[in-house]
Amino acid sequence: MFLIDADTRGFDGRRDRWLSDLTYRMLSQFDYVLTRSEPGLQRLLQLGLTRQQIEITSPLLAGGQALPCVDSDLTELSAVIGGRPVWFATQLQAREFPTILSAHRQAMRLSHRLLLILQAAEPGTTAEAIELSQARGFVTVNWSDGTFPDEATQVLVTDDPGDRGLFFRLAPVSFLGSSLVQGESGCDPFDAAALGSSVLYGPKVRHFMGSYTRLAAAGAARIVNDADALGTAVSRLIAPDQAATMAHAGWDVISQGAALMDRVTDLVQDALDDLVRAQ
Repeated sequence: MFLIDADTRGFDGRRDRWLSDLTYRMLSQFDYVLTRSEPGLQRLLQLGLTRQQIEITSPLLAGGQALPCVDSDLTELSAVIGGRPVWFATQLQAREFPTILSAHRQAMRLSHRLLLILQAAEPGTTAEAIELSQARGFVTVNWSDGTFPDEATQVLVTDDPGDRGLFFRLAPVSFLGSSLVQGESGCDPFDAAALGSSVLYGPKVRHFMGSYTRLAAAGAARIVNDADALGTAVSRLIAPDQAATMAHAGWDVISQGAALMDRVTDLVQDALDDLVRAQ
């Protein structure tokens, strides 16, 4: 057994001071302990572990993983889009459609070839998104019907969550939906950051607040509150240098826990190898 990400907070309670033998007996069941700090190391030594059992590592932090995509779709869609600027608005609630389309209209004033990829969170709202987009005068196609955009397409609508990996790869800027309206709680921003897409989001992200805070602090994500702010942000971040800066910052954030995860993987693999040899 391995104890990972140990810290002083886990062993500084009154119970541990009065029942140190019990704490030691519990800790002694672990073959190896990874602690996040020098004070954590000293506390574990005080509780009876040996220095050989303990290693100081970075804190255990959540990271992202690259969502899959169909390579042929990526190749074909990239060729069709060519050098057009693209942004992706994903996991949108129906109440967010008007805000996204208004933001797209504003951003197109500075980038008239801009393509919006709009993904509805609920498949049943795709028709509503298409109707609203067409009513606002956008040339709109439905990706879920197998239709590829052409040079005239201004909005590409989709409802397949399995294609998010494809569109995060295509779009240097992504707005993460279910974050502008009450009753929702946002979506995981590390999915976008792991694929090099800059992150824009609304204020309703309580279930993922820690992840958004880490990205925002590093300059990899930006909060917007309305269509004007979103349109302005898209116009600025669609520039290659701006998008690249945010994408690099996002990659730094999601990679912070990689070294520790590699170390844990090595420990587990070594333990399994020892079991095989013992047999």
